[in-house]
Amino acid sequence: MKKVLVTGADGFIGSHLTEHLMEKGFDVKAFTYYNSFNTWGWLDTLPKEKLDNIEIFQGDIRDPNGVRKALEGCDGVFHLAALIAIPFSYHSPDSYVDTNIKGTLNVLQASRDLELERVLVTSTSEVYGTAQYVPIDEKHPYQGQSPYSATKIGADRLAESFYRSFELPVTIVRPFNTYGPRQSARAVIPTIITQLLAGKEEIKLGSLTPTRDFNYVKDTANGFYEIAVSDKTVGQEINIATQREISIGDLANELIRQINPKAKIICDEVRTRPEKSEVNRLLGSNEKIMQLTNWKPGHTFEEGLAETIEWIKGNMDHYKVDIYNV
Repeated sequence: MKKVLVTGADGFIGSHLTEHLMEKGFDVKAFTYYNSFNTWGWLDTLPKEKLDNIEIFQGDIRDPNGVRKALEGCDGVFHLAALIAIPFSYHSPDSYVDTNIKGTLNVLQASRDLELERVLVTSTSEVYGTAQYVPIDEKHPYQGQSPYSATKIGADRLAESFYRSFELPVTIVRPFNTYGPRQSARAVIPTIITQLLAGKEEIKLGSLTPTRDFNYVKDTANGFYEIAVSDKTVGQEINIATQREISIGDLANELIRQINPKAKIICDEVRTRPEKSEVNRLLGSNEKIMQLTNWKPGHTFEEGLAETIEWIKGNMDHYKVDIYNV
């Protein structure tokens, strides 16, 4: 592959992946969500010398015509465009079906017609639901515990069907929880950090007992790259995980210790998922990615947190600390 399309390039992981692929020598076309303000999401924060080397395509992943147009001339696609917030999926599930399932179908159909060399479809650890055993490998059962996760399960299975039915060279990439610079306060780590940096001494959170397996975003981006350049990964679904877990409560206490030891945690019912929807434990197996690729985590959790705190310190104007970001 020489020229690749990254859908969702304006988002958190997508912007980092776009940078990483450019550094690896790819000619990158960035598919961003069309809007009349002509904003390109997090890509707008990149230095001009990087932006000048990215081809921007503004479109809507829900529209098959724009998706096909964007893929013309490309050898491969990294499909990351999705609606991802779980609380928002409780009251607006139709938009998740349209974006996550139909959007993925648009990418698959166009990729098949244009005979792309590689198609990487982004999944999520949420498709597993609460762990039935750990570490969670790729054979773990699926459980849709939110409309969001249900649509990602549907998108994954569509991708599998195109591999099996049409021999489309698909790989399903399944990152566990990713964190780092540029992440919105929809996610728990920037939610905690921004409240602490704003000087709040009552840190509002939902449930504190669930555990998560956190990937630093640069390691996640490198995982996509290593999966793409391996000839052993076509037709596979592959976790990107550290195989290490931490509870939300322990995470919050560590960030409090580092930033403002006077702060205390307040459980906010508004931020709590419905009981049967809460994913209580996620601890991923990285055995498969280590076997099939040259990937390994390049950052410790402590290093990743330090870089994230430092970035957020200098970018607090991107966050609305006084509201609950769903």
